[in-house]
Amino acid sequence: MKMRIKVEGKSYDVEVEVLAEGAATASPAPLPQAVTSSPSPSRPAVLPPPVSSGTSADAVDAAKVVRAPIIGTVTQVMVNPGDHVAADDIIVIMEAMKMETKVATAIAAKVKTVCVKAGDAVKSGQVLVEFE
Repeated sequence: MKMRIKVEGKSYDVEVEVLAEGAATASPAPLPQAVTSSPSPSRPAVLPPPVSSGTSADAVDAAKVVRAPIIGTVTQVMVNPGDHVAADDIIVIMEAMKMETKVATAIAAKVKTVCVKAGDAVKSGQVLVEFE
């Protein structure tokens, strides 16, 4: 049976053989395949899981730390140990691929440790700030 299939606006003529149900074939001949590239559907970016560097800072309660959302360079640290921050306060500014990323805290807390300084290169998931 001959069929015409349209893929992304291109027409392909194919020949299809209909087999009886349950019929076995020796070894099917490989089918010719059209190679087309199509962009994958866009979807929101998903952050990778935190990267463990084996330090004790990685073992800290996840709710009490702020981790780097991306690989980049710290350009500014806005807090010091002992500072009190409110939820959504910007605590670190990073740069990656010439774009600035402002990192905020999700909770109101007191800063226990600042693990990075301006100029530090950080990995995605690396602990930036710990809270008490």
